[in-house]
Order: sequence, then structure tokens, then C-alpha cells
Amino acid sequence: MRSLTEQDIRNSFINCSKGEAKRLAIPRDLDERPWGDLDFLGWRDPGAPDRSYLVTEREERLVGVTLRFPSSQRGFLRRSMCSLCLTTHSGGGVSLMTARKAGTAGREGNSVGVYMCTDLACSLYVRGKKIPQSGIRIEESLTVDEQIARTTGNLSAFLDKLYV
Repeated sequence: MRSLTEQDIRNSFINCSKGEAKRLAIPRDLDERPWGDLDFLGWRDPGAPDRSYLVTEREERLVGVTLRFPSSQRGFLRRSMCSLCLTTHSGGGVSLMTARKAGTAGREGNSVGVYMCTDLACSLYVRGKKIPQSGIRIEESLTVDEQIARTTGNLSAFLDKLYV
């Protein structure tokens, strides 16, 4: 993914108003992000623990999505798998993230959900740059490039649902 500016990020959101996009918290460490290892930029809102944001490139344009997830997490003895990168986590490492649909459907309250890594670090888990808290990632026969393609395909399928 190419490096992004604050203005790039704010202009990319498809499921919130321009005013909401103007007010949301943007990460302060954009210059320090490992852009070459990211398939999308994801971050949690430090001022609103139930909100997170995701920005990715789709068909040569940026698409940003606001996400919500429940503040209460599952029990610590359970293991869950991210629907995007297929990384398993224990405890609250995976959350159901919901996104308001784009356009009229979103204004009417319709939303779509996906189970994702709570820290939104799917790209780093797939590349082995970050290790899940459980300390292991399921061994796969796919190459890293094939896993990256699967992760971006899963993300694309989720984003497609926001427009329907």
C-alpha cells in the first residue's frame, strides 16, 4: 500500500458524512507505518474504544470504512479466527466489526459485519511481521503471496457488501 496523508484518509470514507470524517481520530504515526507491508491501514479510535477505521486501495482509489465492535469481549478461554487473514487469537483478539452500508441503505441503519483481528493487523500477521498473542499461527500450504491475495480478496468481498 502507498503511504497516505491525513487528507487522503479523511477524503476516503464511504460510510460516514464529511463532517464525521473530518472529526475522526487519525493516527499520528503515519510517517512510521510499514506501508510496504500493509494491504490496508487499520486503527482503533483512542477516544472511542468501540470504534475503528480501515482504509484500503480499491480499483486505484482509496476506500475508507468506519467500523464498530462490541466493547465487551468474549471469554479468555475461547479461540476465534479472523475472517480476513485466518489468524486465530485467544480471548478478545477477534471481534465482530460492523460497518454501516454506504449511501441510502446506511442512512436507513443497514450494516454488514465481519469477524476481524481486533488490532486490525491482518497484513502483518499474514507476512509474519507480527505474532498473535497466542504465539502461533496455523501452518498453511499456501505461499505468503497466496495468503496475501486471499486476505485482500476476503476484504474486497466484505467491502462489496457495503455497496449492495
